[in-house]
Amino acid sequence: MSKVAKANPNQNGFTLLEVMVAMFIFAVAGAAIIKTTAEHINSLSKLEEITFATWVANNQLMRASLSAEKTWPPKKNQRGSVEMMDRTWYWQQDVENTNDEDLKALIITVGLDEEYKGSVTSVTTYVAKSKG
Repeated sequence: MSKVAKANPNQNGFTLLEVMVAMFIFAVAGAAIIKTTAEHINSLSKLEEITFATWVANNQLMRASLSAEKTWPPKKNQRGSVEMMDRTWYWQQDVENTNDEDLKALIITVGLDEEYKGSVTSVTTYVAKSKG
């Protein structure tokens, strides 16, 4: 006669259902951690892109401010490109009038698209006509 194994009430361990539920919980938690990490990395790369674009814009604003001291009014619709951090940044300069004829708004928009369809950042400053 064969002996049938009887469940020992003092036996410690997990049932198959408990193990499967625990694996499901760990899988959901792991997926959430991976998603959060990916979003964090994407945010860091976007922040880096905005920082470099702002540096390019500030450099162009400084050049435009210095040239505005020599030639008035500042030139409208200038465009160019700059190499920085192994990327080509495309900038464009716009000049807007203010209520004062001797004061102009300089707006530099920077992006990664050569056709200037999108921008990463835009920086504005005001320049005054020199009194000389």
